[in-house]
Amino acid sequence: MGAGGNMSVVTGKTGEKKNPLEKVPTSKPPFTVGDIKKAIPPHCFQRSLVRSFSYVVYDLILVSILYYIATTYFHLLPSPYCYIAWPIYWICQGCVCTGIWVIAHECGHHAFSDYQWVDDTVGLILHSALMVPYFSWKYSHRRHHSNTGSLERDEVFVPKPKSQLGWYSKYLNNPPGRVISLTITLTLGWPLYLAFNVSGRHYDRFACHYDPYGPIYNDRERLQIFLSDAGVLGAGYLLYRIALVKGLAWLVCMYGVPLLIVNGFLVLITYLQHTHPSLPHYDSSEWDWLRGALATVDRDYGILNKVFHNITDTHVVHHLFSTMPHYNAMEATKAVKPLLGDYYQFDGTPVFKAMWREAKECIYVEKDEASQGKGVFWYKNKL
Repeated sequence: MGAGGNMSVVTGKTGEKKNPLEKVPTSKPPFTVGDIKKAIPPHCFQRSLVRSFSYVVYDLILVSILYYIATTYFHLLPSPYCYIAWPIYWICQGCVCTGIWVIAHECGHHAFSDYQWVDDTVGLILHSALMVPYFSWKYSHRRHHSNTGSLERDEVFVPKPKSQLGWYSKYLNNPPGRVISLTITLTLGWPLYLAFNVSGRHYDRFACHYDPYGPIYNDRERLQIFLSDAGVLGAGYLLYRIALVKGLAWLVCMYGVPLLIVNGFLVLITYLQHTHPSLPHYDSSEWDWLRGALATVDRDYGILNKVFHNITDTHVVHHLFSTMPHYNAMEATKAVKPLLGDYYQFDGTPVFKAMWREAKECIYVEKDEASQGKGVFWYKNKL
């Protein structure tokens, strides 16, 4: 499966190739959100219920085919080959289920259809099946979109200044340490974020996505947090009943390992969308919504761009217009790039190489005293 494309540079308005590590502008853009919207063909904002459901059906068919092949033929394989077949199944099933996760994410943005109740019903079912509290994540993720790039109010992957790094950071700033950090992040990062708000914004008290009365949510949202918890508990009970019939080992092989891969891709995609040496963060003296939304980067995951419904290579336009359906985002991205110019960031560095580079280069943020904007922070790595 693809893990990154071949392009490492893009061409700006001037026709010159842009180094993806060159810092993006931090001054107020010479265009508005309205200008960007006018540059996009109007049909890109139209949501089709039939077309959206076609992607759900397509992904579920792929899940079923992979499940059928694994349950029908794997036990017939001689010993050496089954040890090859199972990892292939896990990776393929995990990638397809990541695509399902992305569709549920679209539902949370009201990008699936024109009917909010349809979006919430589909999103609740799909996310619960992947052990995600749908409404809980929907609301915290919405706040991430409202505060992207803000050091005080962003919800996820909020970088710390050097003074707030843990004592252990200097001991992990080496190749073995980065391997340990990345392994923990990709395997445990998602459940730790949901349960303990790890890598999330600071709250005055304990924050948890499963707690209806936690500081993440307001009074109007609490009932739906209960519903999210019920969805996850219902899915968990179903899995428990399946384990009683099929056995725990069967459930781990068919569902558990692919789910770990889904969680790993989810963290990796989000991390690489918002962590890059060229991207700024802002404090309250400098932050505004448009510059924050532009402080994201599109990546190239090769063939997985399509498997993941292009959430990987259209993330900038997604932050600008989150209710736009994914199947129109590629056209919209192409339309806005000439207008955004240097404010648009794309990095085609192969994904695993980029992951290692970002883990090495993006350890903390620090003010750029040489720039005019005193509230602009850039990633640093000197401990």
